[in-house]
Amino acid sequence: MNKFRLFRFVGVVLLVFGFFNAVSACTIVGVGSAATTDGSVINANASDSRTTRTWLNFVPHQKYRVGAECPIFTNSKRTLSAVDLSAAKERGRIPQVAETFKYLNTGYPCMNEKQVSVTESTFGGVDTLRNSDAMFNCEELCRIIMERAATAREAIQIIDDLTQKYGYREAGEVLLIADKKEMWLLEIIGCGRTEIGAVWVAERIPDDHVTVSANGSRIRQFDLSQPDKFMSSKNIFTVAEKYGLWDSASNKPFEFAYVYGRNSRVSMATRRREWRVFNLLAPSVRLDPNASDFPLSVKPDTLVSVADVMDVLGDYYQGTAFDITKNITVADKDGQQVQSPYANPFMHYDMMPLFKINGGWGKMGERSIARYYCNYTVICQTRSWLPDPVGALVWHGFDNPATAIQIPIHLGATDLPAAYKVSGRPGFNRDCAWWAFNRVADFSAQKWGDMQKDVNAVRLPLRQQFITELPEFEKQLVDVYQKSPKKAVRLMTAEAKRLGELIVQEWWQLGDNLWSKYTGKF
Repeated sequence: MNKFRLFRFVGVVLLVFGFFNAVSACTIVGVGSAATTDGSVINANASDSRTTRTWLNFVPHQKYRVGAECPIFTNSKRTLSAVDLSAAKERGRIPQVAETFKYLNTGYPCMNEKQVSVTESTFGGVDTLRNSDAMFNCEELCRIIMERAATAREAIQIIDDLTQKYGYREAGEVLLIADKKEMWLLEIIGCGRTEIGAVWVAERIPDDHVTVSANGSRIRQFDLSQPDKFMSSKNIFTVAEKYGLWDSASNKPFEFAYVYGRNSRVSMATRRREWRVFNLLAPSVRLDPNASDFPLSVKPDTLVSVADVMDVLGDYYQGTAFDITKNITVADKDGQQVQSPYANPFMHYDMMPLFKINGGWGKMGERSIARYYCNYTVICQTRSWLPDPVGALVWHGFDNPATAIQIPIHLGATDLPAAYKVSGRPGFNRDCAWWAFNRVADFSAQKWGDMQKDVNAVRLPLRQQFITELPEFEKQLVDVYQKSPKKAVRLMTAEAKRLGELIVQEWWQLGDNLWSKYTGKF
């Protein structure tokens, strides 16, 4: 009997950590308008996955006849192209609205023409609340609010309306939703294996704060008597009592993260990333890197720029005690121990035991923000002082953010480089932009100490060039837009295609140069 109980306990532990490893990956970072250098609201995401599609496109503003229906899918984030949607399976249909907004269609649609943005991070939560027969998954919720929401609060209302009527079917998710004025962090989970609906809570991020979510539920206590700061589904307490997750008769406070997000805060891979974002942007707060919980948001020490957020997404704990490469050393010519140029912060989890590194999703395993399996990054900016087609801006980059570069894409544009619309999942393809960046990332990780210098020699000057040139280009855009919106659209489209084609060409060349320079040395 004791042996049986031991096996059952081990099985549960492996199931819990296996679940995290399977579904949990992405990091999201938000910066309020009073905390940024330019007054924009920043909503950023490192979407970590080796199965999510690599192509993206614009879905245009559309009008529909009365009585039209909108199909809802599963697996849409694994489709092969904008025209080959065979991987997606229709689950049902909902009434279509008269008009839908234009949006940038990334794996998880991220921004629309009304300057509403959304990013996501899975937290898992109580698995018994998942109803696999419900209609909506996370990426479809993102798509629908991009099509229909003109504000963050409207997006939250749409999510509530649709999930209560049609149900939510996936693991717990964090959605960071922003518009031109404010930002809300929403956490959502199902309400039972046979129940149609969802349980959710949302908290507004103060305008002068930064926030982060890294695969752990973040919202703890909340006060629904303050509707400008907190919102929730009507069933938030009743579902918890129904399933024995909380007892209203007890004296214990109701904390969403520990009622519905159980086990999501166990892994150090989650908690350490939260600490690191705050450590980079608000070091004076002096948070304990080993703590179990952190504030939902903090005020940064200095105003945060887009470049700062790019650096955060590309961070791998370098310079801290948690850098997994710190003990991979060799003797230099003077006999001093120095870090080996082969020390690789992006080694596969299967490789870590060779160096006695406790990495991955175990209880104390390390997992930095930047990962080798990052699919893409987006840094969405909303700027209230600009016309929507210009103010809505997405900095998009492919693959590992420590080796990639993001280009600015205005929502006023109508097209992207051909290579951005090609799937990389069937196999290596020089016509696919993602493969250019993946190849450089994987090459450079093999001798990171040396090869990162070659990558940064190309990456950082180009990044600075894009950031420096953008204000003047946008000044011209606004002038043109006031006289001829159509001409401004052509300019934004041409610029997005020019920059995309430029960096794809540069990264193919960079990969060739790395191969030539280091062949036989890694």
